[in-house]
Amino acid sequence: MQNELIIVSEYCSKCNIEPSFIDLLEEEGLIDVVSEDGERYLYCSQLSELERYTRFYYELSINVEGIDVIHHLLRRMEEMQQEMCELRNRLRLLD
Repeated sequence: MQNELIIVSEYCSKCNIEPSFIDLLEEEGLIDVVSEDGERYLYCSQLSELERYTRFYYELSINVEGIDVIHHLLRRMEEMQQEMCELRNRLRLLD
């Protein structure tokens, strides 16, 4: 599923979102869009993030810059949680 692709225009049509929103996310570096034979594609592996970004943008009226900030904060939180788990495991080994 990692390399499976979805056509951007079809995804936008089914999810009632503007293709320009996909462009904005791509420009901000939040998603990757692949162009091949004149068609643009999304990776299936990014759909859950894309759905989250769509909710932020359309339901909560958060602009793309705000979405980028949220994305980086969530990523940093995940890194910190991983670091805490590693530290806990080290402490257990010392006991």
